[in-house]
Amino acid sequence: MSTQGFDQLISRLERLLDRVEAHFPVVGGDADLDTAIAFRWRSGTAGGHLQAVHHPHRIRLEDLRSVDRQKRLLQRNTLQFVRGAPANNALLWGSRGTGKSSLVKALLNEYAAQGLRVIEVDKDDLHDLSAIVDRLHGRRERYLIFSDDLSFAPGDASYRSLKAILDGSVEAPPENVLIYATSNRRHLIPEYMSENLDAQHVEGEIHQSEAVEEKISLSERFGIWLSFYPFKQAEYLGIVEHWLLTMGSDVDADSGLDEKTRAAALKWALSRGSRSGRSAYQFARDWSGRQGIQDIGDDA
Repeated sequence: MSTQGFDQLISRLERLLDRVEAHFPVVGGDADLDTAIAFRWRSGTAGGHLQAVHHPHRIRLEDLRSVDRQKRLLQRNTLQFVRGAPANNALLWGSRGTGKSSLVKALLNEYAAQGLRVIEVDKDDLHDLSAIVDRLHGRRERYLIFSDDLSFAPGDASYRSLKAILDGSVEAPPENVLIYATSNRRHLIPEYMSENLDAQHVEGEIHQSEAVEEKISLSERFGIWLSFYPFKQAEYLGIVEHWLLTMGSDVDADSGLDEKTRAAALKWALSRGSRSGRSAYQFARDWSGRQGIQDIGDDA
């Protein structure tokens, strides 16, 4: 091969490498740790990195209605954590659309000025928890590792990474890290009747099967369990009223919803099979938006 041909080959290889490298994430987004308050963990073949969320959801604690007990307990635990006092990992479980993930977002907005940060980690990336935690050692901020809608299919072994970080690894997690997770299941992993049939009675004591014990042991590593239940009709309508007022809709704060708005809100919930906070928020957006489009009928 001539010198010119060799130079052309090298040039082509360099261009090829530039194109390939463009598809790999930059390893270690630690520079953004000094400026952003929320992050997502992005895994990749070249290693994972923290991606800053520059426009986090700005929901407020006062926007969350009919979950006063859950809000009070998690706020107290988070405040302990922010102030450097002992605090617990938390599992928020229960019905969909009842404010589990919104509560975590609202706590970030409440305490970001005091050093609270949130790192969102997908369930499929839980095997990277050790790598995430390692880069948080020694920092002054307080980090919530947040995994939303967490559940594990039968045979999914990724929950073991979560167990190790929660409690069980030879290395203690840093004191500036907590894990908050939400799930529709209290024990995160499906439970089957056949597993309960394997329980044994020994001298009057019930000994669960190994499968049940393993599933319970994961959720038990969370020091705080908060349950969220479907809203009653009055609670749902109260959330609708709050959001309509917040969005500037024509609602009388003293007399509440008029009959037309009330009927429409109930019809909206019925069509979705859920009187949830999410449904209330979605209805309020739709109802408020209609006020600016008077030339389209209600059924459009």
